[in-house]
Amino acid sequence: MPSFDIVSELDMHEVSNAVDQANREIQNRYDFKGIDARFEHSEGSVVIHAEVDFQLQQMLEVLRNKLTSRKIDIRCLDIKDAEKANMRARQEVLMKQGLDQPLCKKITKLIKDAKIKVQTQVQGEQVRVTGKKRDDLQQVMAMLREADLELPLQFNNFRD
Repeated sequence: MPSFDIVSELDMHEVSNAVDQANREIQNRYDFKGIDARFEHSEGSVVIHAEVDFQLQQMLEVLRNKLTSRKIDIRCLDIKDAEKANMRARQEVLMKQGLDQPLCKKITKLIKDAKIKVQTQVQGEQVRVTGKKRDDLQQVMAMLREADLELPLQFNNFRD
């Protein structure tokens, strides 16, 4: 019986490459000369350090551009509020990965409402879709690509 998995994953290697490129661009920009501004990449988040809030906004735009050029969807970014203290400003940007339970239920409901003859199962941070016909599964994929969801979706493990 044909099946596939719906997941939301990030290529963390590409994220670290984008952060490195953004750091290099900030070091070379004229308006950031002599300023201690940098990006710090840790597991699942990027912390932006600068001197004022305005610089944080500029750096965030640079990070978005570098992520987009590396084909990483910026809908996976969760931007926290800026923290200012002692002539320093920092802002944390979380990288959202995996499907949480409410989003899994929303995806399942979208598929059920489309009246396509497939079954869905929530398996942790992914949704497995099973059907008798390959065309039904492709129809589900097309419908989910059209749907306006808060995270980018990938379709893995297609079995025939």
